[in-house]
Amino acid sequence: SLSWRGDRVALALFAHIASPQVRLTKDPNALFFFLDHLRDHSPFRLEDLPTWDTNIEEGIRWGLRLIQADEQLFGKSGNPKAFVVITDGQAWSGTVANALQEARDRHIPVYVVGVGTTAGGIIPAPTGPQETQVGAIRSVLDRPSLVQIAVSGGGEYFEIGREPDRELAFRIIDRAR
Repeated sequence: SLSWRGDRVALALFAHIASPQVRLTKDPNALFFFLDHLRDHSPFRLEDLPTWDTNIEEGIRWGLRLIQADEQLFGKSGNPKAFVVITDGQAWSGTVANALQEARDRHIPVYVVGVGTTAGGIIPAPTGPQETQVGAIRSVLDRPSLVQIAVSGGGEYFEIGREPDRELAFRIIDRAR
């Protein structure tokens, strides 16, 4: 949905830690390459219990560090900046309020996209050899927390499944600009 004319995007997956996948790039193929391969294999060891933690603070802080490093290397960009957090929001740890305040201080809104349902569902157990047995984990959309994060981050809350994904993407990009 980006025009890719001067637009750049970065991508980090986060659980207990942030895992940078794509640094700031103007190349849509770099992003699409990662997304195509994500469905085959998670970058996190699914057997590890911390993998199921949702530490939104860590994801936002990684983004803030990325923007700071980019500005040091290339100077300030005239492009609008925004974070898009895609999560069920359940069991988020860390002090997300501090990271949200840092983003607001830098005039970077945090848009939140909720994934899942309030009824929830069991996350499938990882396949293959397991060193650590992970019990059944139920994922439930924590809408009130996600709305609070979006409002505190100066952004807006969206939810997968309420409208076509493309429309949702266009709305987020429009708001950011």
